[in-house]
Amino acid sequence: MSKLHVQALHVHPVKSVAGFAPDAVAVEPWGLSGDRRWALIDPEGTVLTQRRHARLALAAARPAGEGGRIALTAPGMPELVVEEPEPGPLEPVTLFGKKVETVVAARSAADWFSAYLGEPVRMVHMDDPAVRRPVDPDYALPGETVSLADGYPLLIATLASLDALNALIGRGDHPEEGPLPMNRFRPNVVVSGAEPWAEDDWRRLAIGDAVFRGARECGRCVVTTTDQATAERGKEPLKTLARHRRIGKSLAFGRLLVPLRLGTVRVGDEVRVLD
Repeated sequence: MSKLHVQALHVHPVKSVAGFAPDAVAVEPWGLSGDRRWALIDPEGTVLTQRRHARLALAAARPAGEGGRIALTAPGMPELVVEEPEPGPLEPVTLFGKKVETVVAARSAADWFSAYLGEPVRMVHMDDPAVRRPVDPDYALPGETVSLADGYPLLIATLASLDALNALIGRGDHPEEGPLPMNRFRPNVVVSGAEPWAEDDWRRLAIGDAVFRGARECGRCVVTTTDQATAERGKEPLKTLARHRRIGKSLAFGRLLVPLRLGTVRVGDEVRVLD
């Protein structure tokens, strides 16, 4: 069996906004360092994603020096650097029907995203992921927490599974929509060298200094149908996943991970499946 390696790493500082691809990144208990610590909320305090605003795909965030600052870019907008908020009053927000406490970011960030999206929004930051939000208790071990990601600290995907999915799309009802790039799935870790769908069975794996447990498959939503370069929506991959990759109630692509041992992961690291 060929060896598995990390082909790419992806960190998305702002939920549902494009991120950056570091060569190496630290693994924290709640995910890759800096991943999905920020989010946008509407006036009612509900977290906004590409499910509601596909144009978020065209905005991007990356680190901007020390102290947790990030730089925001988007079409037609000037670049904006946002400081990590100082400790302050907690703002409860609603994420998938559950309350999560956050800290409101600078007014400049609210104004910037409001102008970009054409409606009033605010930006919030998760100040202390160690205590703010538990992993789904149906799949969690005691004490496991997560940032503002959909539900688990990391998402891993393989190039072989993407190739297999694209082959199925090519033989399906909407072949003109393929092949799809990996960014449709917004993974944290992309692996080369695996067999298609091998990740379904990964229960525990090591990457670099870190060890992870495979919590469950990743059920996919309408965000995967959004072209991350144009913000246009299509039918794929959900049509094909529904036909070929239904696991329980999930239309599955990728595997959700929870760190068991912290460390640093790097592009090129060997991925070792422990069991």
